[in-house]
This record gives sequence, C-alpha cells and structure tokens, in this order.
Amino acid sequence: MPNCFTSLLTWSAKRWFVAVTVGLLTYFVIALPTAVIKNPIFGREIAVTDWSNTVIVITSLLTGLLTATYVKNEFSDDNPKQLKVGSAGALLSFFAVGCPVCNKIALIALGYSGAIQYFAPIQPYLALAGIALLMFSLRMRLNNEYSCSLPFQTTNKVNGEKSGSN
Repeated sequence: MPNCFTSLLTWSAKRWFVAVTVGLLTYFVIALPTAVIKNPIFGREIAVTDWSNTVIVITSLLTGLLTATYVKNEFSDDNPKQLKVGSAGALLSFFAVGCPVCNKIALIALGYSGAIQYFAPIQPYLALAGIALLMFSLRMRLNNEYSCSLPFQTTNKVNGEKSGSN
C-alpha cells in the first residue's frame, strides 16, 4: 500500500496543474492583503515578521496540494471533512501573518494596545496550528486515496447466510 508521498507520483498532469495554480493563488491571496508583498492597496502599521513569508509559502504549497486531491483521480476519496479542516488551517495562517492592528476583528475585540500585547504574541502559534491542520488534512487525503471500503454485506434472513459482493 503506497504512503502519502508515493501517491503523489501517480498524480495526473491535471492534478499538478491545479496544485501549482491554487498554490500561487493562495500565496497572493494571503500575501497581498496582509501586505507581506508591498502594494499600493494594502498597508501595514507594524513591520512584517521574519517568519511570515515562510508561513505563506508553506501554506500555499499545502493548500495547492490539498486542493488538487479533490480533482478526480482513479483512486479519489470524496470526503469533504479534510477540505474543511484544511480551510481552517489556511485561515489560521492568514491571521498569523497579518498585521495585528490591521486585523479588524482583533482591533475591535482587543483595541490597539491589546492587539499588540495579546494578539501579536500568539500569531506564531496560529501559524503552526494552521500548517499542522493543513498537513493533517493533506496526509489524510493522500493516505485515503488507496484505501478501499469493505463491501456491504447483508444477511439473508431466510437461511441465515450472508450475501454481498466480494
């Protein structure tokens, strides 16, 4: 039975295209509004942390790979639970790299000084939690690609024999 890394070798070109495209889109969707990439639309009051770009790159790679697992393949698993967990991981990474005082939720809940004092110190932990959720989801999706369900078996009530497909 292949593990999660060897299942990547069986991917079609279509899956790899989706992985690369979604990965790049994720990078820009996170990096532009958080102003990790300087741009004229969004700005920051607090400088970008040293680890922000690394978190965005890892998040983008994992999100691209996770999304590509939903492209139909010979052994695809249609379980949306991992997509929800992975989406939560990407959202946590987004909050992790954002400016603490530019985050309206943190600003409203904690105020300017509270956002700096309480929210900024937990951002690295949000990044780790987000990446961990993405890795967990991706691992589950890749490992489940080659697992097969057991055949449904019913009991024949007339003579007590089991019937079903094997």
